[in-house]
Amino acid sequence: MPHDLLLDWAGDRVGSAVVGERPLTGGRTSTMRVLTHADGTDTVLRVIDREPWATHRAALATREHETQRALVGSGVAAPRSVALDAARGAHLMTLLPGTADEHRADDASLRLLAQTLAAVHDVRPEVPPRGYQSWAWEAKYVVPAWAARPAAWRVAFDLLRGEPPAHEPTFLHRDYGPHNVLWAGEVLTGVVDWVETSTGPAWLDVAHAASNVAVRAGVERARTFTAAYAAHTGRAREPYWEVMDVVGFLPPPGRPAFFTAPAQQQALEALLVDALARL
Repeated sequence: MPHDLLLDWAGDRVGSAVVGERPLTGGRTSTMRVLTHADGTDTVLRVIDREPWATHRAALATREHETQRALVGSGVAAPRSVALDAARGAHLMTLLPGTADEHRADDASLRLLAQTLAAVHDVRPEVPPRGYQSWAWEAKYVVPAWAARPAAWRVAFDLLRGEPPAHEPTFLHRDYGPHNVLWAGEVLTGVVDWVETSTGPAWLDVAHAASNVAVRAGVERARTFTAAYAAHTGRAREPYWEVMDVVGFLPPPGRPAFFTAPAQQQALEALLVDALARL
């Protein structure tokens, strides 16, 4: 749908014409815009238009729409779905207060990050979302050229070829981390980007958030986050899911790496070695 028609669609769904717009930055999968309507309302328009996600735009946009509806009344601060055009991967939602601060990693902020994830895991939707998908598929089982501990990667690949451990089915964000939360001062004001919502092991969410903390703020900050989550929930650490998450960051064949800075690569490998040592 041409951009002008998308704006007309958004205005029609809100019941107030779009009179202004500005881009939102940071999205990997989508074009994101804040729309201002004639009645003063602000909404966010997400259009999933970047490959490989655009191929699955209908499923991703629908999942986010349904998840946001399920989160109403849950206590988790998330956008609320306003309208969906699944075929075009267009999702219109409310605008949350706050801004992203991906490198925020002081102790108090990491505790809030952990407590908010625990609240996500406490959600019990009437219809549970799909089962989780591992992002560590076998085509990625290639020791990266930058590895300082290649043997550790080979051990990880062998581990993941086996059956995963049993787990309690839990509501997952599935892409939780400092890149998908908003802050206003000292308050964590919301969790965004619900297209990958799944049912699976809670520690897979913890591991993914920890990996994202590590590549932005260092391994020690990641350990502080996981310790805060364990202390808040009483859940024991499950290093198998940490191994799965780290390997999931390796690029698929023919695609560029997610992280190219040496410090980021070293952080991922350090997480991997630590998780393997605790299995």
